[in-house]
Amino acid sequence: MLLTDAIASYLEYLAIEVNRSPLTIEAYRRYLTRFLEVVGDIPVDSLTREQIRTFRRHLYEFKDRHGEALSVKTQSNHIVALRALLRYCRKQGVDCLAPDELELPKTDPREVSALSAEQLEALLGTPDVTTMVGLRDRAILETLFSTGLRVAELTSLQRTALNTSTGEVRVVGKGRKERIVFISERARIWLQKYLDRRLDDLPALFVGYRGKGVGEDPSAEVQANATPLTARSIDRLVTRHTMAAGIVQRVTPHTMRHSFATDLLLNGADIRSVQTMLGHASLTTTQVYTHVTNAHLREVHERFHGKKLD
Repeated sequence: MLLTDAIASYLEYLAIEVNRSPLTIEAYRRYLTRFLEVVGDIPVDSLTREQIRTFRRHLYEFKDRHGEALSVKTQSNHIVALRALLRYCRKQGVDCLAPDELELPKTDPREVSALSAEQLEALLGTPDVTTMVGLRDRAILETLFSTGLRVAELTSLQRTALNTSTGEVRVVGKGRKERIVFISERARIWLQKYLDRRLDDLPALFVGYRGKGVGEDPSAEVQANATPLTARSIDRLVTRHTMAAGIVQRVTPHTMRHSFATDLLLNGADIRSVQTMLGHASLTTTQVYTHVTNAHLREVHERFHGKKLD
């Protein structure tokens, strides 16, 4: 079986039999296509350890058009995809390299970057809510902090998923697993203001505009031609408002997710509840936040413990 055939068969398997999300399939397609470009369209059973090393060297030395290298995490994702492909091929009876022979790069523990309460207030108050785009951006920022949604989950939201009267949002997360998240009263108010001002009939909860009057009140024609926002669009608007708020650190939609989780834990939420709200399949993933709460507990301990013994 040639590598191109194996990749096509595996991606079809992910879509039809495993029911992986389109985003996951596209990511695997991207990783495996890069491998194909490096080693060529060879039979899978002829793949050697030396070719794997060549690919790993390529990932290590790769620079994009901006001169940026691939993060260790991204390099690891490529190897994970390749291991999954080999595992699939062996199940199909192909005598190829064993997946376990491909070691994953050692990654540093994930760092959690969350905003302080003051930074959050500054960021949330930045959009000019007298304009349609500013009102939309305020609703997006409030929703991100109120729900802790992944950016892909946010961009895929439909109006029908939101119930502003109960404050519930139905979300389809990783692995197409559905969960209910909740929006705060403040986020609910801004979402309702934004939706009340929209003139289009598009099902997407958040949309982008192009054309005359975009900055203030887009015309009915412009709104009719609106399109759902992409993850890149959300990332850009978060960056824009971060700079306007005078926040020096880099802030992404995922920073808002970290801020959501950190806020819950510091205010007494148990970690399993936070796991459910974040949509983490494993508690281990959620435990990345424990160092934040540990620092808080240390501060409490130092402030209150043993004072009568001084």
